[in-house]
Amino acid sequence: MDILYLIDRLEEIVKGSKHLPFSGVRLVDEGRIWPLLDQMRISIPDQVRRAERIIREKDRTMAQAHEEAERIITLARSEAAQLTAEHIIAHAAEERAVAIRQQAERSAQNIRAGADDYAFDVLCKLEQELKRALTVIENGIRTIQIDREKGAHKPPTEDEHDNSTAQTP
Repeated sequence: MDILYLIDRLEEIVKGSKHLPFSGVRLVDEGRIWPLLDQMRISIPDQVRRAERIIREKDRTMAQAHEEAERIITLARSEAAQLTAEHIIAHAAEERAVAIRQQAERSAQNIRAGADDYAFDVLCKLEQELKRALTVIENGIRTIQIDREKGAHKPPTEDEHDNSTAQTP
């Protein structure tokens, strides 16, 4: 039985009892009160047990909620740590890629500079060889011109004359 119902019945019995004149005392029928009090004694432990069970359920629910909250917090921290680690790894990889790219650019620049130096040296040597060859050619032309000039002022010898007339048809 519900304890509140029993309390309501007890109150009705007290209110329905007779008042002694000029006092706050009431005359209550014991025959109606004792069975009600017995029912209350029986009912109270049931009510207390239900309340204790409700409190235990509330405590269990709270403990589960705390465990779930801790699990969620731990999971969130783990995911945050993982994301942070992935971010750090990605950042390190980007820095490494930049360093490799810069090294490759420096290396390519050094190779181009070396190729330019080599081409310059080869072209300078070729220029010197061509100048020497040109000098040899110029000297050869001058020598031939000098020889021709000497030959044009000198009268032809008889052998040269005979050869030149023999060759003319």
